[in-house]
Parts: sequence; structure tokens; C-alpha cells
Amino acid sequence: MRLSKKLCGFLVLFVPLCLLCFHIYTKPASVVNVWNREVPKGLLDQTVFQPSEKLSHIPFKWKDEVLQLLPKNSCKCEAEATLNIPFRQELFGKPYAVDFASAVSVSQLNETKRRRDEEYKKFKMRHHNPTDVLIIAKANSPLEYPTQGVEVRPLKTVIIPGLSLQDFLKKVYKVSLSANKGTFNIAAEVEGVTVKGAGEERITLSSPNMDNLNRQLQFVSYTNTIFHPNTADIVQFQSDEHLATFHIKIRHPTVPKMYDTGSSNTKYNISALVTIATKTFLRYDKLQNLIDSIRKFYPTVTIIIADDSENPQKVEGPFIEHYIMPFGKGWFAGRNLAISQVTTKYVLWVDDDFIFSPRTKIERMVDVLERTTLDLVGGAVREITGYYTTYRQKISVFPGGKEGDCLMTRQGYHHTINGFPNCVVTDGVVNFFLARTDKILQAGFDPRLSRIGHLEFFIDGLGILHVGSCDDVIVDHASKIQLPWSKTETDKEYAKFRYPKSSDNSMVLRHILFYFKNRFKCMTGN
Repeated sequence: MRLSKKLCGFLVLFVPLCLLCFHIYTKPASVVNVWNREVPKGLLDQTVFQPSEKLSHIPFKWKDEVLQLLPKNSCKCEAEATLNIPFRQELFGKPYAVDFASAVSVSQLNETKRRRDEEYKKFKMRHHNPTDVLIIAKANSPLEYPTQGVEVRPLKTVIIPGLSLQDFLKKVYKVSLSANKGTFNIAAEVEGVTVKGAGEERITLSSPNMDNLNRQLQFVSYTNTIFHPNTADIVQFQSDEHLATFHIKIRHPTVPKMYDTGSSNTKYNISALVTIATKTFLRYDKLQNLIDSIRKFYPTVTIIIADDSENPQKVEGPFIEHYIMPFGKGWFAGRNLAISQVTTKYVLWVDDDFIFSPRTKIERMVDVLERTTLDLVGGAVREITGYYTTYRQKISVFPGGKEGDCLMTRQGYHHTINGFPNCVVTDGVVNFFLARTDKILQAGFDPRLSRIGHLEFFIDGLGILHVGSCDDVIVDHASKIQLPWSKTETDKEYAKFRYPKSSDNSMVLRHILFYFKNRFKCMTGN
């Protein structure tokens, strides 16, 4: 009984003491609304063209040739009119226009639009950065401030450089700074300067001596108080009669992902720099021809194979990795799997029916990526007829308002690359390319595209991938010319999956993804 009383007494004293210690030494967590970003408005609002009262009476005349170049919020997809000349379609392709909304059933269209609008609103809130906001500096301001280059780590402190006031003679000079994601303070105190609001979101500094005030401004600090890994705070710097705005970037440093390729007697150690990746389905004879051709020129380069055949066969050999997938999992899913296993700096994507030749110089592609800012460089694919293609595509997106944007693809490129006369900058290339592994993983391949898909990868990569194309690195394509009676059962089975019938929903799915995922209303191209 006494023992029970002692135990109860101990617990009565011990438990409150533990709770008290926990309360004292545990820092309370701040509660932050991570959706504190407003939905961004258009970066170039029409009010920019509205004149002030002082200028409203001045006449002007629009220049149509310039207006046609400006982005509009009501794009349309119309097939371009072309001259009817012989072999025009074979040489230049057939212009087309596709309305993606037609891929959605009429009964589901309104509900699909509603869900798409909701997702797009969330997308803009996630991806909008305060530095995207249009800021116009007023003329003849006495305020000096940094226009860019101020950066602070999340929840850390930085001195704001370049703050100064160059004003006319006054009895008292006063400035203030305000922000909404952090607080201001001073790292040192200057005589003759009054500071109010230190440690708060708004700080005011005043002095009868402008030099003293400017000296104090050299010690103003900013501390970020709302955590976000990559955002910005808009700072307002104000005097009695003037207001200036600038931003402070708030972000973690970009952590490098570097690859140690070891020492080499040659300029580029291709085996240490490059992994070759491919996706195969049924065609083991062609896959073996590809492997044999690679080994003639690159005997120690790792080859990664993603295979979704129904009855997979073993593919073995030195420096070969063979990954089995569920049957018919698909084209882009196979790309994702193969590239996810790459551990080298670069990955070379090839189709399983390609054949390496003396003109398939991986070193040239590596040289381009090593000496430029490109993320991906395509080569050329040569058919048995002698014709070869680079499939260079220029991809553009035009604003289209509430119904969605317009996608336009055109054959061609933007400009040549200095130092590489056979190489150009473009947006999409053929199915034979060398890419930085980390960047291609960042863009990714949509696994829902199981049978049809190529350009979709480059469309998803717009703004992520810096793409080039070189026509002096050439890989051969196994002959597709087959007489009907020479086709094997494997060839016939492969054709069923590779070339789906019109009743197959692969193309419909492709259009639905463009409509909902990418928010395109239509597409034009040739």
C-alpha cells in the first residue's frame, strides 16, 4: 500500500515536470499557408497600352506588321493553304489541323472542361513565381536599389546591397522598406539615424543627415520567415514621394549532380560517359543485329534493354542489362524504365532496329554536349533507300484563352550552332539522340502513350530541354521493305501492336492527353 502511494506521488511529480520540460525546450512550429500564392494575372495586361490623361489626346497609328507578331489570347488552328504542285506532300508533308476537344465525348465535355480549369488553376498557383510579375520603374526616382541579384536561402538572412537615397535638401530624410515573406533589421547602428520596426515586415529609417541615412542603409538586412524552397519576396522601397519595387529571390542552392568519368588516355571515355538504351518488343533478331553492330565500334559501352514481349527471350552478353516488363506495357513506359537505370552522364537512345556504322560517331555528339549548353542532340537516321532524316521540328504554343492554347509544329530549326557547322538548335529530333541523363529524367515520358508517341516527349520538354540536331552522326535503319509472303509470324504479331487499326483508341488517347494534360485546344502542323 505504501509502495503504491509512493509510486502515485512520484508520477504526480514526474509527469508534470516532463510536460514542463517538453514545453520549454520544444520550439513551437509555425503554421504557414503554403497556398499563399494568388492565381497570377497575365504578365502583359492590356492596361499597359492605356495612356495617362496627359497622353490621351496624342494620335497614333497601329503597325500591322508588328501587331501580327504579338501574342494574342485567341489563337486558332487552321491548316495552311499550299500550292498544288507535284510531290508536294511527299517533299514537304501535308498541312493539317486537329481539334482535341472532339476526342472527348459530347456528354462528358462540360465536366471535363470544369476539371481541366480547376487543375489549370492549381498548376498556375504552383508554378507562378513573384519574379514573373511585371514591374515598371518610375522615372527620376531618388531611390537607388538593386534591380536583380539579391538572393537569400529559405529562413536565412542577407544584407540588401545598393540601397541609397539621393534627394533634395530637406529637414528630415525618411525611407521605409516593406515585404510580406520576411522581416528587416540592421546589422549596425549609425549615429543620428532613427530606426523603427526592426525585426518586422516594415522598417522605417529617418535622419536629418542624408549621408548618415545612406550609411545606415548599407547595413539593412532581410530575413526570410516563410519557408518555400524556390520563390521570391517583392520588396517596396519608399520615400516621402517615391516608391520603388524590387525582388529578393528565396531559394535553396541548386545541388549539382556530377559524374566522375575517371581518367582516360583519349579525349572522351565513351564507356564511362555514355549508356545506350533501347526498348524492344518481339523483334529479337533485329535487337541482336543492333547489339552486334554496336560491339564492332563500342565493345564496352553498357546497353540497357527494356522488354515487354509476352514470352521474353534471354538477351545476354558483356555490358548488357535486360529488364523484363509486363506484357504490352508500352513504348514510353519502356523508355522510362531503361533510362531510369542509366548511371552515366549521357544516355544514347536508339530503336531496336537500328544498325551502327562507321558514321555512327557517338564522340561527336558527346563533344557537342560537352562544349555547349544543349541538353539533348539528335543525329540522322538513314533508310536502306539512302534517304536519311533528322526529323527536326519547331514547336510553338500560342495563347488561346479559356478554351486552351494552340500547338503548332513545323519542320525546321531555329539557327546553326557556332563551331559545329552540321548542327542546329531546334525543338524536336528523330528517335536517335544523346541526352544528359538528369535532364531527360526531368522531362520524362508519359507511360500512357503505349503504342503511338514521339513528339509528345519534346512537347512535355518545352522549357526544360535545350535541343540540338547534327546531321553528320548517322545510324542505319534496318530495311522495312518486306514482301507479303516473306513475313514471319513474329513480324505479323509485331505489326498488330506497332500499327494499330483505326478502331484502336491510341490516337484518341493521344488527343485527350493533349486536351487535358497539356491544355491544348488544337494543333496544326505538316
